[in-house]
Amino acid sequence: MPTAKIYGLRTEIEPVQDAMSDAIHDCVAEALSFPKEKRLQRFILLDEKDFRYGEGRTSKYTVIEIAFFEGRSTETIKNLINMLYERVPAATGIPREMIDIIIQEIPKTRWGLMGRIGDEQELGYDVSV
Repeated sequence: MPTAKIYGLRTEIEPVQDAMSDAIHDCVAEALSFPKEKRLQRFILLDEKDFRYGEGRTSKYTVIEIAFFEGRSTETIKNLINMLYERVPAATGIPREMIDIIIQEIPKTRWGLMGRIGDEQELGYDVSV
């Protein structure tokens, strides 16, 4: 179950949140062959005092973390990252240089969802794409 966490300044993300959500979800669904009807995202919108970013970053700095079961090929993961770098800036106006993307692959045995361990689930889609 790919799930995304998006971190950024409230003032920058809130106005483009719906467009960003759609762009991220479209990339996940397409790149990972994930069902379109399942959108798992959390927006963590921060005030200026709660979000520190280093030199070379602006207030548009955004972090997108996506976690999913291990099993996807390196090519599939790189394709997802490239799609995000194309579509999120186009949808939001946030420059790609201001976006960090973190992909976390988690063994099914280390993920609980819908009340059961991940490797005991009937997902209805293939994770080895």
